[in-house]
Amino acid sequence: MYKHIKTYAIRYTDVDFKDELKLSALLSVLEESACLSADELGFGYADITPRGIGFILANWYLEISRPIKLNEQLTVHTWPMKPQNTIFLREFEVYSGDEKVCSGTTRWCMVDLKTFSVLPTSVFFNGDTREYNDFRAIDYNAWRMLPLRDGEKKYEKTISVSDYDHYFHMNNTRYADVCLDAFSVDELTRRSIENVQITYVKQCKCGEKLEIFRKDDGDTSFLEGRVEGETRVRVRVKFRNL
Repeated sequence: MYKHIKTYAIRYTDVDFKDELKLSALLSVLEESACLSADELGFGYADITPRGIGFILANWYLEISRPIKLNEQLTVHTWPMKPQNTIFLREFEVYSGDEKVCSGTTRWCMVDLKTFSVLPTSVFFNGDTREYNDFRAIDYNAWRMLPLRDGEKKYEKTISVSDYDHYFHMNNTRYADVCLDAFSVDELTRRSIENVQITYVKQCKCGEKLEIFRKDDGDTSFLEGRVEGETRVRVRVKFRNL
């Protein structure tokens, strides 16, 4: 049973004004483990880039059982599921000591790096003989997110060089920061994230202005990031009261 396992220390720069792990920092840790696991299994960045192929994230879904605090040690377990037609599932479990504090699942796509069109996974994994786990970290398949209606504009950001990754678009983890910037300090002081889903619709490029619209329904908030009216990201976040 394959798992990639790595432990990370939560640093001062990883936490927010409550000394709790920022969502973007959690996503960064998980993505780091995902990349290291892919390297280990022979389909990492160095393996696929020479073929003009890349992996991009399509969706996150995470359940977080409690706030993760400064100075905790987090151990991330991750493993891939067998590639499907155009979707590659990767699972995550996160532990603080023996306590599981987060479970999650992601969907990735393979793309042509020249056109960023989605490719079938068979372009790389055809006849693949690797052994994959057949169990999920979390049983979640409700990936569809409807367009946001009647949302109120809460924040905007111009995409800059510091947001870029090696695919020359805004890195997926940065959207978490931008969307949470649509809330005030007062709104977040006594709340923490219970679960969150992120759907990436289209890449954001340097110089574009990303506008964040938000609509609340009790403890759940729906957010949509748009550039000139075109949807680029959708987020659903459920909070718990502290």
